[in-house]
Amino acid sequence: MTIESAPTTGSFTECFNFRDVGGRTGLDGRLVRTGRLYRSDSLHRLSADWDAFRALGIRTVIDLRRPTEVTRDGRVPHHDGLTYRHIHPEHREWSETPYDDRHDLARYLADRYLDLAETGTAGIGAALGVIADADSAPAVVHCFAGKDRTGVVCALTLSLLGVDEAEIAADYALSTVASQRYTDWARAAQPDAVELPPPFLASPAETMAMFLDGLRHRHGSVEGYVRATGLSAGQIDDLRGHLLD
Repeated sequence: MTIESAPTTGSFTECFNFRDVGGRTGLDGRLVRTGRLYRSDSLHRLSADWDAFRALGIRTVIDLRRPTEVTRDGRVPHHDGLTYRHIHPEHREWSETPYDDRHDLARYLADRYLDLAETGTAGIGAALGVIADADSAPAVVHCFAGKDRTGVVCALTLSLLGVDEAEIAADYALSTVASQRYTDWARAAQPDAVELPPPFLASPAETMAMFLDGLRHRHGSVEGYVRATGLSAGQIDDLRGHLLD
């Protein structure tokens, strides 16, 4: 399978938010390389799409889900040559800060991401460290829906690569379409299941803009935050070296 024909959102039948992180313009006009880093919702459902997934040559899976989620649902299937990294950025359950539909949804989500950035610093740094290692590529990073924990890690990666924040927000917002695909599938597969609340399905672009702005306010810059996670200047150089053309 060529990079040009690699699956993106809508191409897999069992994963609903799988796509290439590359293709956008970064530092000094250099393109973010395709076929090096993918993002996805949970990969435990891979079955009919397994051959298409393997054809991408992915070497590393970074699973950001809680240990309880992995126990409940399982993990990506085992395969020789595929390294599985379970890295859980610590964060509170959203039920501890329930969404009130009288308030702005984008602001609610941005605040949850800022909470994650503070409590999950070590995990976020570890995930970025794997992404920075050229020997891990091609890699895919995922959580359950592929929009929140994965969205934060991918936004930080794209920011380090110099991608314009409007483009980062646009990439994040693509998850809204994927969430609808998941909802349609879940309704058909599990008609008696309880519908997920809006924060679990929505990905307004404004959320990512608010999140990145919040990091700058707290840490001076997005890169300043990333350095606080433990990622070294050398690792940032490595990340740019293998993810930028």
